Amino acid sequence: MTDRFRLTLAQLNATVGALDANAEKAFAAWEAGRAAGAALVMLPEMFLTGYQTQDLVLKPAFVRDAMAAMAALAARIEDGPALGIGGPWWDETGSYNAYWILKDGQVAAQVLKHHLPHDDVFDEMRLFDSGPIGAPVTLGPLCFGLPVCEDAWHADVAAALAGAGAEMLFVPNGSPYRRQKLDLRLNVTRARVAETGLPLVYLNMIGGQDDQLFDGASFVLDAKGDVVAQLPAFEEAIEHLDFEKGAQGWAPCPGPMAPQPGDIEQDYRAMVLGLADYLGKSGFKKAVLGLSGGVDSALVAAIAADALGAENVLCVMLPSRYTSQASLEDAAAAATGLGCKLDTVSIEESRHAVEGALAHVLAGTNPDVTEENIQSRLRGVMLMAISNKFGGMLLTTGNKSEVAVGYCTIYGDMAGGYNPLKDLYKTRVFETCRWRNENHRAWMKGPAGVAVPVSIIEKPPSAELRDNQKDEDSLPPYEVLDAILERLVEEDQSIDEITAAGFDRATVQRIEHLLYISEWKRFQSAPGPRLTTRAFWLDRRYPMVNRWRDRT
Repeated sequence: MTDRFRLTLAQLNATVGALDANAEKAFAAWEAGRAAGAALVMLPEMFLTGYQTQDLVLKPAFVRDAMAAMAALAARIEDGPALGIGGPWWDETGSYNAYWILKDGQVAAQVLKHHLPHDDVFDEMRLFDSGPIGAPVTLGPLCFGLPVCEDAWHADVAAALAGAGAEMLFVPNGSPYRRQKLDLRLNVTRARVAETGLPLVYLNMIGGQDDQLFDGASFVLDAKGDVVAQLPAFEEAIEHLDFEKGAQGWAPCPGPMAPQPGDIEQDYRAMVLGLADYLGKSGFKKAVLGLSGGVDSALVAAIAADALGAENVLCVMLPSRYTSQASLEDAAAAATGLGCKLDTVSIEESRHAVEGALAHVLAGTNPDVTEENIQSRLRGVMLMAISNKFGGMLLTTGNKSEVAVGYCTIYGDMAGGYNPLKDLYKTRVFETCRWRNENHRAWMKGPAGVAVPVSIIEKPPSAELRDNQKDEDSLPPYEVLDAILERLVEEDQSIDEITAAGFDRATVQRIEHLLYISEWKRFQSAPGPRLTTRAFWLDRRYPMVNRWRDRT
């Protein structure tokens, strides 16, 4: 008789610190696995606490509560499958990122994470101790190894588990999204399969946590490294997968094959999910944003409508004497197309009042960026007042290009609690608008059709803080600016390397200078979803005071 093993994969969304709610989600998944006849129900890394906990896991009271919640959950896991779930473990030997196997009302096994990541957005070496490479776990007819997330990126853990008798590798993960991450995960796990000859199950969590997104996209590899089951990206999913033991060992049976979206769609969904979870997990149900008639705020309005529903998005137009009639019409068209409410609050009287109050101080000076910034900051005051009064979180709308070079006003258009576009360059803003206009998905709460009016996409970008102002008065064309920024930020190229690629040296040096002197602004900026390998904050940590420049 052929041995069979049924595994329930629970690709679910946890909330950091919501111990009871996360435990209830885990228990509901276990009940689904029990109903399906599973031998093991598997949840992601650190699911009980949510991930990443950052320094919260250094607090003894938090870990005490988490371990108590794990013990309470274990007591409920009776008369059914085992439950695998991640959570912290402290004892006299150290503090660990642990993966727990619960069965028959108790803790049946525990695996401690061995390799602690300390790059990208991770700094686990300051949070946890490295555990020993664990032994495989035997459950019914199957002996399996549990490399916890980073452990699967190193050959030694998988090799040790295979050498100790593991017949499959089950990898629980908290792997954050960034563009083309699935390809990277497949390359790494296929290497482990090739080295060990063992099938591999890769389970990832989904959901937003601060600036990080977890995209799920869990999968199963057979012993040849072929994908035989693929779960969806950015969606919760509970799937029951079967494995059979034959003459060649254990093999996964074919499972669901959810198609994986392209880069633009994945980025867009990451921005939508990031906004929905950041607000929802923080207790907000509504959003407020300034709708200028420009492309950035129009895209943020579309993201907000898709994340929250148009009825929960308040758009506010804040015109001054420099606001064109076209911008007024474009803002109205954008709000109407999405079904969002649009209010108009003029800043002209306030601008005159502030400039009048400052007249004796500024006497004898010529108008410059000071007066422009007054307008931007007045808009921030108005929007924050509306946010405070009606309880919607204010969204800021600056794209990565502007945030990189400081083409934004601190305490002005940077005011807000969350920035969906923070890691999206301006050229990708335009691409994303066009994609959203042509595509609609079931997960989008906003309407189908044109989300960003074509007139907004096609007009020259302008902050409209003075007569006839265009962004290119102050910056290179965005195609040039973004190409330089990607080389400076994502690729860490030198001035010589960028110049050798065909860019004007003086322009590159100026952009590098703007990038460095704007660090203090980014330090105070709202969080936003990470989409690239070098998002501003945890991916790229630069000093605010920095006199060095590349003069090679």
